[in-house]
Amino acid sequence: MLADPRAEALATNFAGQWLRLGGLQEVNPESGIFPNFTRNLGISMRREVELLFQSVIREDRNITDLLTADYTYVDEVLAKHYGIPNVLGSRFQRVQLTDPNRYGLIGKAGILTMTALANRTSPVARGKYVLEVLIGTPPPNPPPNVPKLKEAGDNEKVVSVRERMEAHRANPACSACHQIMDPIGLSLENFDAVGLWRTKDGGLTIDPAGKMYDGSKLDGPASVRQAVMSHSDAFIANFTQNLLAYGVGRVLDYHDMPTVRSIARDAAKSNGRFSAFVIGVVKSPMFEMSRNNNTTVVQH
Repeated sequence: MLADPRAEALATNFAGQWLRLGGLQEVNPESGIFPNFTRNLGISMRREVELLFQSVIREDRNITDLLTADYTYVDEVLAKHYGIPNVLGSRFQRVQLTDPNRYGLIGKAGILTMTALANRTSPVARGKYVLEVLIGTPPPNPPPNVPKLKEAGDNEKVVSVRERMEAHRANPACSACHQIMDPIGLSLENFDAVGLWRTKDGGLTIDPAGKMYDGSKLDGPASVRQAVMSHSDAFIANFTQNLLAYGVGRVLDYHDMPTVRSIARDAAKSNGRFSAFVIGVVKSPMFEMSRNNNTTVVQH
C-alpha cells in the first residue's frame, strides 16, 4: 500500500498540511540582510521536508524518525545554502548529516525560515511551532492589547533578540505565555532567519540556554529535539490525530479521542511504524463511514 506512487500524496498533502509548509510560500526575507535567499531556495526547502517525510513512509520507519533522522535530501541550491559539497543539479540526493543540530524536522531550514520574520528570528514563533505542531500542546492565546516586541531603532544600542525578549517578558501580561514558548525558541537562536548556523546576534554571542516547561535543560537545537523526544507520547498522539483528521476529511473533537488513542496503542505494538498508523486509520469506523474514504490517506 505505501509503495504505491499515490502514497506520495501523504508526503506532499498531509505533511504540508500538518507541518504547515504552505508558510514557505509566504516568507520574504529581506534581501539586504539575507541576499542568498531566493524563491527557488524556498521551494527546495519545502521539498527537503517532503522527501524526509516520504522516506519515513517508503521505508516504513518509526514515525519518531521524523525527529531524529540523521540524513536529509538536498539539491544544488539547498546544498550550497547548507555548505554541503559535491551536490550538483536540480536532482535531490540523500546525504548523511554529521551535525546533530540538523537532525530531523527541527533542524530543517524550511521550518526555521517559516517561523522567522523578514528581518530576524522569532523565538516566539519557533517555540509556538514546536509546542503546537510537534507536541500538540498549543500555548494559551495572548491577552488583548499586548504590546509588540520593541524593535531596534536607528542609533540605538545593538541588543540581541534574547535581550529584547527578556524585556518584553518582564511585562506581567506577557510573562505567562512567553515563559513557556521563549526558552524553546531561544535554544534555536543559533539558526538565523533562513536557517543558517551562526554564533552571534547583533555582534553578541548567542546564549541558547534555558529550560523546557517540564524543567529539562535546553542548550541548543539538539537539546530541543531531545526534549521533544522525551515527550514522544505527545508527539505520537498529535501525529495520529492529524493523520486521522486528514483521513476522514474533517477536524476532530473530543468524541474522536478514544479512536486516536486506540490507533496509537495498536501502532506501538508494531514499533510505531508508519504503516501501522495508516492501517489504524483505514480500519477505524470513522474512516469507513467517511465519504472521503476513497480519496484520502492511500487508496487501497
